[in-house]
Amino acid sequence: MALAIVHSRAKVGIDAPPVTVEVHLSNGLPGLTIVGMPETAVRESKDRVRSALLNAHFEFPARRITINLAPADLPKEGGRFDLAIALGILAASEQLPLDALEQVEAVGELALSGKLRPIDGVLPTALACARAGRKLIVPKDNADEAALSQDTTVYPASHLLEVCAHLNGNQLISPHELPACNAVLADTPDLRDIVGQHQAKRALEIAAAGGHNLLFSGPPGTGKTMLAMRLPAILPPLQANQMLEVAAIHSVAGLGLRWALSQPPFRAPHHTASATALVGGGGIPKPGEISLAHHGVLFLDELPEFPRKVLEVLREPLESGEILISRVQAQTRYPANFQLIAAMNPCPCGYLGSERCRCTPDQVRRYREKISGPLLDRIDLLVEVPSLLSGQLLESPSDEGDGNKEVLQRVINARARQYQRSGQLNTKLSNQQLRSHCILDDTQKTLIQRATEQLGLSARGVHRILKVARTIADLDQCENISINHLTEALSYRIKFSR
Repeated sequence: MALAIVHSRAKVGIDAPPVTVEVHLSNGLPGLTIVGMPETAVRESKDRVRSALLNAHFEFPARRITINLAPADLPKEGGRFDLAIALGILAASEQLPLDALEQVEAVGELALSGKLRPIDGVLPTALACARAGRKLIVPKDNADEAALSQDTTVYPASHLLEVCAHLNGNQLISPHELPACNAVLADTPDLRDIVGQHQAKRALEIAAAGGHNLLFSGPPGTGKTMLAMRLPAILPPLQANQMLEVAAIHSVAGLGLRWALSQPPFRAPHHTASATALVGGGGIPKPGEISLAHHGVLFLDELPEFPRKVLEVLREPLESGEILISRVQAQTRYPANFQLIAAMNPCPCGYLGSERCRCTPDQVRRYREKISGPLLDRIDLLVEVPSLLSGQLLESPSDEGDGNKEVLQRVINARARQYQRSGQLNTKLSNQQLRSHCILDDTQKTLIQRATEQLGLSARGVHRILKVARTIADLDQCENISINHLTEALSYRIKFSR
């Protein structure tokens, strides 16, 4: 009897728990059995592996083959274990040396010809492999993604024969290195392209500096979408650990390698998206739009056109920064620390207050009530984006204030003050930190109390006003919040009152 052990990795959320592929050959009627909670694609691997071995001119053992994917209580899915199973059969039948498999991990799907096909979730596998101190064998198409984990030695292969030649020591595979071009930022539109809308640009800068949620409201064609699309350009580049988190989410979602690694992600789902598409889920849970926007921006255009039950699922992730998807067999947790930017019309036709509007008060009320009070309470800034005069439309945008470079520098400076003071952005400040970093004098306290009574603000609403005021003070490089900072923060909250 012969036993071989090959190391591999499963895919659970953005984690890659270890899976030990144990292959045992014994006497008896020829057959192959896979145990260890394999789903359909894993059970079908026995046919793929058999054909791949025969077409690669290896001997398929005419014995009873038992394959155990341990741990037994961890669900296994996909074709990612094909390569490990094939190597285990070859090692158990003494066609490969057992000791060559001790310090490597293998993932990849096999074609019937023996070619290796790419799989999802390679980056989490590479990161976990590095922590385990092993080397990783992956399909060639996954090599760039795996090489993002700079501590992992990655061996790319396009065929089963290449892997076997490497493990036998006949023809070694060179470790793969990530091309430098993967770190290049994509081109982004400039704020100077937008004519007018100075208040909206100011609010966009405040939102970028403090990580605040923002809602633009105005008639069609006033530049709401253009403003939102320019937010990623004034956000600081992602740090190394953030790049890996974002890339890992895109990897397990099946989107492959993000080429603009340091650029914050920008996701803009259509208003017909379901709640599952937004937060994630499915029979085999996958990340949704809020997780794909992790460390970046989630833009919801035409906000009231989203079904109300879809918008309500955003409430918990906006507070916690993560989403937990529960299924009968397991729970999957995805990070969702995103910045919400939304846009809406003031009424169904979009021209409220002008002669063109034909909406009744009841229609306007029902339209606005599609967005619940608890969701609005989690948005820090509401900005009206008015229509431009005909003469303004013909102005040159070159004189429209600062561009991305100047605004980005102010945002970076303001965020540096926040991290130095509390270790996080102002939008994440706890109640205790607010009391320490947002000290108000008697005049400011009176102003807040009057605003709370007149606008009917909740405790969360008051806290968000203080956070915005703290960000405005940071942009002005002020240690303390002034009455002007507080007044400006209140001006972005007035429209929330119902």
